[in-house]
Amino acid sequence: MRSRTPIRVRRRATIVAAAVASIAAGAALLPTWSAGAASVDDPAVDAGTRAAFQRLADAVFTDRTQALVDVERSARPLTDGFLGDVRLSAGVARGEDAARSTLDRRKDLLAQLGERYRKADTAVTLDATRVTGRTAKAEVTETTTLTYDKVRGDEPGTTGFQAHHELTFTAGPRGEWQLTAVRDTDPGIAVNTVAGRSVKAPTVDDTMPSAPRAATTYPAPAKPKTLTGTALNYKAMAAYAEKHWSNYNKDYPDLGGRGDGGDCTNFVSQSLKAGGWKHVPGYVYDYTRWFGNAEIQSHSFVGVNEWSWFAQNSKRTTSLANVYQMDVGDVLQMDFDKDGAKDHTMVVSYRSPQGVPYLTYHSTNTYRRSVASIIASYSNAAFYAYRT
Repeated sequence: MRSRTPIRVRRRATIVAAAVASIAAGAALLPTWSAGAASVDDPAVDAGTRAAFQRLADAVFTDRTQALVDVERSARPLTDGFLGDVRLSAGVARGEDAARSTLDRRKDLLAQLGERYRKADTAVTLDATRVTGRTAKAEVTETTTLTYDKVRGDEPGTTGFQAHHELTFTAGPRGEWQLTAVRDTDPGIAVNTVAGRSVKAPTVDDTMPSAPRAATTYPAPAKPKTLTGTALNYKAMAAYAEKHWSNYNKDYPDLGGRGDGGDCTNFVSQSLKAGGWKHVPGYVYDYTRWFGNAEIQSHSFVGVNEWSWFAQNSKRTTSLANVYQMDVGDVLQMDFDKDGAKDHTMVVSYRSPQGVPYLTYHSTNTYRRSVASIIASYSNAAFYAYRT
């Protein structure tokens, strides 16, 4: 999440857990924001149509994820089976072909970095539809789990994420619906995201402390970290992150809604607090202060750049020369565009015995994603690694 200016925020609803349910039963319970037909010629979106929207969305994101799995892709994409009243437009079909090709190349790059996935499970729930004339907007939640192949032999079992998308359907002259646009609505990064994040840069005060960039080469020079017998409980940081990566803690606001810029730094600050970081009360604008609860948060608690300024100024962190030196409880930040302003914050919740850190984060909600996967997806980004 970029630098931000909220002082007080109201509590948001926690993220709903996606579940695989009967399409017919789910369609009957789905909320609909239908504006109604503007004329007799405007098609209606009934339960059957919403169920078809859900099935097509599931096929789109299942196809994308399967492109990352280390198996021969001889079968046709699932989306090719939609030829009736709900189907892909020609433009989206071309776009999805390109997306799968990009992800297939990413799979090859990941293999070079020593990582493969042997299977994946994707489920999509349709959260709501909004119909205006001959256009329907479908909001969906994608829940994906990928199983790591044992390349090095010390990988964790799985990585997973939840992502939110908006699909635009346009009605044809006979009332058939074509998927004409797919948009990610989370401000974060998912494992099967194709395009890199492009974020408008905020104004960054260049008089603030600037962290050095970290290298991304593997293996990294040894930088051991003492995990026990210290004032901080790093296991508690990791346990908090892995407990709340998709099940948000109601004692804090959810800043992941649209327009807020993301919940990533807020989530990392909560994890650090769970492991022993103490509040430094004061003005919310003062980056030398750090505090957060359900009602009020300092900018350093919820803002990417402000957190970095606080972390360095307070001497609570030191910079690491290489991202592979990170261990449990350490923090990784990214500048997607290398424009001088950091965009995203993540915390290490697991480190394999052979030295690969795995990140857990919000926006998009993600569990144990390897640093190799992040590098493969964002090879042009700048990385900043902090030892806590």
